[in-house]
Amino acid sequence: MRAVVIKAPDGRRESLVVEELPDPRPGPGEVVVSVAYGGCNFADTMMRTGAYPHPKGYPLGAGIEMSGTVYAIGDGVTSVKPGDRVAAFCENAGAFAELCVIEEKRLVPIPDQMGFDIAAAFFVQGLTAWHLLHTVSTTTPGQVLLVHAIGGGVGLYLTQLGVAAGASVLGTVGTPGKQKRALAWGAADVALRSERDFCGMALAFTEGRGVDKVIDSTGGDILDRSFDCIRTLGHVVSYGEAEARPKANLWERLVRKSLTFTRLHIGHIDCSSTHWAQGAHKVIEMIGAGAVRVPIEGIHDFDDVHDMYTRLESRTVAGKLLLRIGS
Repeated sequence: MRAVVIKAPDGRRESLVVEELPDPRPGPGEVVVSVAYGGCNFADTMMRTGAYPHPKGYPLGAGIEMSGTVYAIGDGVTSVKPGDRVAAFCENAGAFAELCVIEEKRLVPIPDQMGFDIAAAFFVQGLTAWHLLHTVSTTTPGQVLLVHAIGGGVGLYLTQLGVAAGASVLGTVGTPGKQKRALAWGAADVALRSERDFCGMALAFTEGRGVDKVIDSTGGDILDRSFDCIRTLGHVVSYGEAEARPKANLWERLVRKSLTFTRLHIGHIDCSSTHWAQGAHKVIEMIGAGAVRVPIEGIHDFDDVHDMYTRLESRTVAGKLLLRIGS
């Protein structure tokens, strides 16, 4: 089979290769999936450079998200059979391959009417947004949320799911133009950080009270400035550090307003739990009903996998990039 492999976490072009590898065989409780599409996430670019906070061994089969058809099952597998249509978050990577071996419990069935491209595009980002809003925090009608990087993949799902929960969603972007889709999909206001003070925007919108919740994937200065526009007893939910890790003054920032701080990695949510099943079911249901749109920005083949990574690393993409793998 063909697969994308990261030879070393050095970010060099020659370290990201497409190789012929032996076909995998499922062990007990495992399933081999014939992959149709792989979804490219910012975590993939971090694995390429060694910046991913949940280290993997190298050489590493790339890709953490995929859709496809069950090809073979191992001993003890009962919930799926060959031919079933599935999607998955592959915590141990290896999704950018013609065949991917994965634990049975990590698979989610997808409805017949959902295309494999949509199934690979929503899974990691859509469920990350769901759990940011509804598992590690509570989102209720009337709340005001401030979402950094709102024009990216997770940010667009946070916009739609936040509005669906009855919240008002404010946001920030670092690249001109990335605010357009967020505004079109329900955001109340979005600040381009190089041109507009996002704290001023948030305080004006809340009449000086401050937002109820900040959802941040940037860290560094952006996160630090956010403490100036969140209300007392507010909640900060972090899921990334694209700019830098939180500053050393994090404790002082939290105690000043009795804030709650939560850090989420989707891989830490038990995929056999009720939280996981309910989140997957609800997001799939909302996509099927047209209540949540799935932004696909581009589809790449094995031959231009480097272009896919480069596009995502540029931070100009407002949506999802896919790797087309199977027919």
